[in-house]
Amino acid sequence: MEEIKNENIEYSAEAIQAVTGLDHVRARPAMYIGDIGERGLHHLVWEILDNAVDEAMAGYAKNITVIIHQDGSVTVEDDGRGIPVDIHPEFKIPAVEMVFTILGAGGKFSKKAYQYSGGLHGVGASVVNALSSWLVVEVYRNGKIYRQEYSYGKPVYPLKVVGDTTKRGTKVTFKPDDSIFETTTIKFDIIQKRVRELAFLNPGVRFVVIDERKDIKEEFYFENGIVDFVRVLNQAKEPLFDEVIYVKGEKDGVLVEVAFQYTKSYNEVIESFVNNIKTVEGGTHVSGFRAALTRSMNKTLSGMKLPKELKSGVSGDDLREGLTAVISVKVPEPQFEGQTKTKLGNQDVKRIVESVVGDYLLEYFEKNKDIALKIAEKAIEAAIAREAARKAKEISRRKSFLEDSSLPGKLADCSESDPQLCELFIVEGESAGGSAKQGRDRRTQAILPLKGKILNVEKARIDKILSNEEIRAIVNAIGTGIGLPIKSEDEEKKEDEGFDLSKLRYHKIILMADADVDGSHITTLLLTLFYRFFPQIIENGHLYIAQPPLYKLKKGRSEIYVKDDEELSKIVIDFATDEIAIEGKNFSKSQLKDIAKLSKEYKNLKESLYKRKDKVVIDTLLSLNLTEDDIRNKGKVKEVVEFLRQKLPSYEIYYKFNPEESDYEIFIERVERFSKVVNKVDIDFLSSYAYLKVKEIENHLKSMLGELPVEISYKQKSIKVEDLDDLYDVIFEAGMSGCEVQRYKGLGEMNPEQLWETTMNPKTRRLLQVTIEDAALADEVFSILMGEKVEPRREFIMKYAKEVRNLDI
Repeated sequence: MEEIKNENIEYSAEAIQAVTGLDHVRARPAMYIGDIGERGLHHLVWEILDNAVDEAMAGYAKNITVIIHQDGSVTVEDDGRGIPVDIHPEFKIPAVEMVFTILGAGGKFSKKAYQYSGGLHGVGASVVNALSSWLVVEVYRNGKIYRQEYSYGKPVYPLKVVGDTTKRGTKVTFKPDDSIFETTTIKFDIIQKRVRELAFLNPGVRFVVIDERKDIKEEFYFENGIVDFVRVLNQAKEPLFDEVIYVKGEKDGVLVEVAFQYTKSYNEVIESFVNNIKTVEGGTHVSGFRAALTRSMNKTLSGMKLPKELKSGVSGDDLREGLTAVISVKVPEPQFEGQTKTKLGNQDVKRIVESVVGDYLLEYFEKNKDIALKIAEKAIEAAIAREAARKAKEISRRKSFLEDSSLPGKLADCSESDPQLCELFIVEGESAGGSAKQGRDRRTQAILPLKGKILNVEKARIDKILSNEEIRAIVNAIGTGIGLPIKSEDEEKKEDEGFDLSKLRYHKIILMADADVDGSHITTLLLTLFYRFFPQIIENGHLYIAQPPLYKLKKGRSEIYVKDDEELSKIVIDFATDEIAIEGKNFSKSQLKDIAKLSKEYKNLKESLYKRKDKVVIDTLLSLNLTEDDIRNKGKVKEVVEFLRQKLPSYEIYYKFNPEESDYEIFIERVERFSKVVNKVDIDFLSSYAYLKVKEIENHLKSMLGELPVEISYKQKSIKVEDLDDLYDVIFEAGMSGCEVQRYKGLGEMNPEQLWETTMNPKTRRLLQVTIEDAALADEVFSILMGEKVEPRREFIMKYAKEVRNLDI
């Protein structure tokens, strides 16, 4: 019987709350940025970056810089007109304050400021402000530097002039609020990838992205725009023809730009943008391009005799095999699905793109019949392969799985029949597979051991892939069949006879391989297989990578499995606080832990500073306690330079006035045999997180420890620490005393009980979920690492070699 609620509980007007403006943004952030996870976090950067790019699109900005700081804050700076600073006649506050504090305030509603823009609702900057613990905006305009700070969306002080300048533009620095976001770690790769895209989409604009945490700086500038974009996407592939076909036109106020090229690969890659905003789900502009390509190629196909086995003809999908295309449209009034802008909805854009591209391609293919013929021949080959794959569709059915006599010995299935409760571990090697079979939960966990490395599907067509024994075993065990969903020209999905997600037998598919080079290679091969032929499994969140521990730490009778070096450090600090004593001090365990953590952060920050400037220069500068105000004062700068000349006689030291920032810059130069090393001390350095934090931690540690040196004792051992740089090393050594560390490289090194407890037990294991944040970037990386061309792979490895951790050779 349904429970009747007590009607006497008062429900009146007082019970209705009105949460408006930025308070509503903080209360319901997902409404404005999609979610409060990693995607939403980076969306904050996109909002500010898009505003800078709108200045570039309008023709006012030529340089845009994005900086990720040590503390996780982000700066976006452009050299555009600068946000207006005059007082708004209605709201009686500066326009820049309106932009950052009033939801719906912006220059995107009329076409006076911007003909085309990514921002639609005027909520971008104010939403970023609302979701940041602090935000600082500086406007360079009218020869002045205007500055205002905000805390949790509220102004800390009124807009004020802080100096004179010869530059112009806007600089915004903000720190995402960690009380709102699940993570506040900005990822350089995600930022870099987006900045590179914007450089392709805005030829002639220079973009710089800097990560101060890793001392990385990259610059992007492309004269040929999206033509260069296509060439970069295809750098690891073999082109079907050399030319990148480029279409540009305007109709009814809509600008259309398309660049595309075919390669000998088997995959379609389409990157689409509207007003520089990436449309992940495509939209009407993509539909228009696909329809135009099919229509213009039909004339060539109609004059060709198709093979007898090709009864169903050539489809639009066949025509797009090996296609790499970039579509960029500028629309005065774009209609997106939501503020996160993932799909274009304007129906008139489909007609415009189809008309502009179609008319151009009909004429182009008439003049370049050899290129049209190559595309047609590749499409016919694709159609033949598709027919061959359809004939092999029976392998996807459970009936064939049960009839395959080679599988019962290979797959150890689980007893549970509900796929939502079932897990499939795809395990490298028979030995590890045996341990996994013994250690698993037989009710819900199935084990499929692989014998050696599977086929690299990047280099094979589907008919060859289907004949590979290991891939057949995976396909049969999964139950969905193999194949990609077919899309028609209007992007409506049709059922693919080779693939059926509803038949997925396990809702968690977990790749489990050794933590060595061979294991990583096998995992990469499997990821390539799933990315190319089971993307729906990834998109629906069913694919995971097991994270076996890197270490086993043994101290006394206790054994601890440790995920990585960071976790090892935390555990060793805990051990150390049980062991150490500091002479003359009576610290509690929590105080000792604070000292250990601070000493580690101090060491890491000092090392990051040493990457930017000479060690001896950094140590000398830190001893001076320089501040920003010091280098705005000419007299103080002269004193500092004289002191540095005495302390660093082997360096050439001088200063210059910087009119853009109204400050002085000190140069400390050292001549080496073949080069000159320049250390510059300026506002950016003295206001950087690493410099300020090192000074803060140094003062904090000295206030706790007193004058150095100090004696640290543990287990009848005493060590004198004379420098804070050595403090963490001594504490770590104390924590490691009496410990045995085993470094795991292979799953086979663990017995079934250990494998269960560390890697398979849902209560204690760690799994990494595989996602496709960006299909084109994933396609590019897989093509480079797994494709035929050696040179792009070599360049990729050389570029990222310095970032490799835990490499086993």
